Amino acid sequence: MKILKNYLYNVSYNLLAILLPIFTVPYIARVLNPYEVGINSATNSVITYFLLAGTLGITTYGNREIATKRDNPRERSQTFWEIEFLQISTILLAYLAFIVYLMAFQKQFRIYFFYQSFFIVAGLFDVSWFFMGMEDFKKTVVRNMLVKIISAGLIFTLVKSTADLGIYILILSLSQLFGNLTLWSYLMHLVTKPDFKHLKPWRHLKPSIALFIPQVAIMIYVSLNKTMLWKLDSVTAAGFYDYSDKITKIALSIVTSLGTVLLPHMSNLYGKKQFDKIKEYLVNSAAIMLFLAFALAFGICGISHSFVLKFLTAKFAPVAELIVLESPVLIMIALSNLIGNQYLLPLRRTKQYTQSVTLGAITNIILNVPAILLFGVKGSMVVTVISETVVTGFQLWVIRHDLKITLLFKGCYKYLFAGILMFIVVFSLDHYFVPSYPHIVLEVLIGAIVYFAVNFALRSPAFKLALTFLKNHRKTN
Repeated sequence: MKILKNYLYNVSYNLLAILLPIFTVPYIARVLNPYEVGINSATNSVITYFLLAGTLGITTYGNREIATKRDNPRERSQTFWEIEFLQISTILLAYLAFIVYLMAFQKQFRIYFFYQSFFIVAGLFDVSWFFMGMEDFKKTVVRNMLVKIISAGLIFTLVKSTADLGIYILILSLSQLFGNLTLWSYLMHLVTKPDFKHLKPWRHLKPSIALFIPQVAIMIYVSLNKTMLWKLDSVTAAGFYDYSDKITKIALSIVTSLGTVLLPHMSNLYGKKQFDKIKEYLVNSAAIMLFLAFALAFGICGISHSFVLKFLTAKFAPVAELIVLESPVLIMIALSNLIGNQYLLPLRRTKQYTQSVTLGAITNIILNVPAILLFGVKGSMVVTVISETVVTGFQLWVIRHDLKITLLFKGCYKYLFAGILMFIVVFSLDHYFVPSYPHIVLEVLIGAIVYFAVNFALRSPAFKLALTFLKNHRKTN
């Protein structure tokens, strides 16, 4: 029940993360041009490198370590302070490196880079990993919701023209800093004062670096794509890529919420050596995540044309085709999140996880330059899909002896069939209707009805799992 509760907290936040952009993204698309959106995307992608270097792999490592020590208040406090002092040290070094980079190597967009740098400062105070390890998702969700709502209100109030790009970036970065600071008020009730004599923060450096390497690899085919598009194509191309990726990743967040919730829970089960329970959760999680991934992948393909025209305006029309090209990523990342975050990382198989994302990053680097030079932003998007497929394929190969892979894909053809039928219906409606918000909502509702109806008729694994849950819930009540 705790897992369900935490999952619902995460889903509720992700729903807010979906609903707010319905208002803010169209507003920004109308106030700022693709060029200004591209500046934000390109400068933020560079800031991500320094933030990632500063946080190392602490978000995942800290989550995992707190999860294994949460039942011992003394060890929990000791571990928290050691990891936090390590984080402060590395982020300060990263910010110093950023200042050197800004002064010595970056003349273009310098003021925007400085505004973006508050994201790095915010990392100093990010203790969300502690609450995730405690499986207390309520606090991080409330914090995230607060940040989203405040930043949305400020955007509507203060961002009025292309001249306000700097204000827009400051709103995003400073609201993140404010949100991270709010968590510290809750923290004081869960940890004791640090015992400086016995703190050994540097003992966490090596294991966190082990998790840092896969994060660097992931960054290569997320942030580096935008930087490469900026340098090899144009700032506008980076903006188109960014908006397509944002829309796709909003949908993806609904799927990967379960992975976020289950990582600390799986780590706790691993600590108790309950391996059969881990595999049971993994199979059930696969049913739910693939059910959602297929629905969202085919769904956003179906509505992409009218959605982009209405949501972003004709200025961003190329984004519609990019969304279709990127949609397979929803299924690939659902699987890699399932295997990586819910199995390999909790079971301390960091090396194999690192190998998978590193292989994806190498694939991305090798293919991206020629793809961008030959096909522009479309080529980069196709390479993104190929890279994610390589990651997922390698992870499936790695766990082939641990459990029957077919168990993860049981009934998968039913989701595929339901998705194709839904796409045909929605795509037909999308090209029949004049683009409008009521028509888009109608298309989504009809598509959902078709998808659920087909899953019901075929008795898909996710449908059976939902029935079992409801029956058990009724018995307990």
